[in-house]
Amino acid sequence: MRERKSDRLLAVVDLGSNSFRLEIGRVEGDQIYQLDTWRETLRFGAGVDQKGRLTQSAMKAALACLARFRERLSGLHPAAVRVVATNTFRVAKNAEEFVALAERTLGLPIDVISGHEEGRLTFFGVAHELPPSTRPRLVIDIGGGSTEFIIGRGFEPERLESLSIGCVGMTQRFFRDGSITKAGLDAAEMVARSEIEAIAGAFAIGAWHEAFGSSGTAVALADILEQNAFSGGGVTPTGLARLRRHMLEAGHVSRLKLNALKGERAPVLAGGYAIMGAAVTELKIERIDPVGGALRLGVLYDLLGRSIDEDARAATVERFIARYGIDRAQAVRVGDLAGALYKRAVASPDATLAKLVEWAGRLHEVGMSISHDGFHKHGAYIVEHADMPGFSSREQGQLAFLVLACRGRLAKVTEGLGSKGIRAAVLALRLAVLVHHARTAMAVPRITLRVAHDIRFGISRRWLGKHPLTDYLLAKERAQWAELGYRWRTAAG
Repeated sequence: MRERKSDRLLAVVDLGSNSFRLEIGRVEGDQIYQLDTWRETLRFGAGVDQKGRLTQSAMKAALACLARFRERLSGLHPAAVRVVATNTFRVAKNAEEFVALAERTLGLPIDVISGHEEGRLTFFGVAHELPPSTRPRLVIDIGGGSTEFIIGRGFEPERLESLSIGCVGMTQRFFRDGSITKAGLDAAEMVARSEIEAIAGAFAIGAWHEAFGSSGTAVALADILEQNAFSGGGVTPTGLARLRRHMLEAGHVSRLKLNALKGERAPVLAGGYAIMGAAVTELKIERIDPVGGALRLGVLYDLLGRSIDEDARAATVERFIARYGIDRAQAVRVGDLAGALYKRAVASPDATLAKLVEWAGRLHEVGMSISHDGFHKHGAYIVEHADMPGFSSREQGQLAFLVLACRGRLAKVTEGLGSKGIRAAVLALRLAVLVHHARTAMAVPRITLRVAHDIRFGISRRWLGKHPLTDYLLAKERAQWAELGYRWRTAAG
């Protein structure tokens, strides 16, 4: 398919535990319209062996799929594409090894997102599919390896939980050979109910006005219930009970005869049913309506927001500044200078890294909420482990590394300085913290900075003469880099 040159396109690749999907959307104003979609049902989550490792056959099938996706994405700018990976990539012990292979095959970075980030993006996508409302909505998203429960208003989630139960995992555990027995269904439902029971107090009826199911499981169940006259509309307790009887009468996946049941969905139907039935029972839901969009649409709108200065990551940084009582004036001073210095330091600045350097400057004192002593270490821990909506796990890790590296001995981050871009980012942040050590508004002199293996640095000697402490701190900084083999050369300031 050839797109018109006037089209502005965004794309998402969703690497789920049940299926891999590619979706391309056309941007018109502030709306995104589906242009093309591609799905391959891999049951990737079922490719984890008893040792918790992805099998060779599962990885081979996934890489072949990604090679096909790469061909379809070849005409798009990399900045217009985001690749997100969910539960299986979070839990498989060799996921990091596979991600490296997958990135080379696809030609794009892969963001392994947390369960909370998956839930946020899912709610964001659902909210764009539904009419505007100020009333609280419950969204249940049953995936292959996890299920997200979200309550929110408008576009913002207010409560969010991610449980490690999914239709593929349930199928592997209770319906592996395709048999559907009462004992199997009872056991699967009990496991799901025990998981959901822990969050029932916060997500039960009364906390929300209407309920929606955003996954393929929810859409499939709603279609099956309606087209087989089990339900008058949506997913209901009565409809699920009728489906349960039908599945038990069939006794095996191969004997299921149901209108709207697609062949690719049949193997995981019982697993998905068990989770949905448990959710309806534990949360006392009378009806769940299916809705499209979900994670992929949420990622597309998140991408669109990043391009029009409505970046969820920037909003998260602002919330952290308020939540942790960070001195905002100092945070802005350091962040702005760090971002500017990084862009000067390399010939072709990486746009994402430039943002991360600026945000690291804004958050470099977040650890002071714990202690002033070693605050950068406390800050790195907070940034690495906190729920940070909008940030992928990779971005969060890089941000934590920068916060850790913002001051103190360089020896603690030596292994991370091999990349010229990261060296430039670390040095830019450290210089910004150093220059603004007095924590007061001041006119900063022109600073020349270029980072290759050696470092070219220049600053007004006259200005330094009026700021002897800064001159002393710069000398100590030069000595630290020299100890690691990075020589400083003087450039015109």
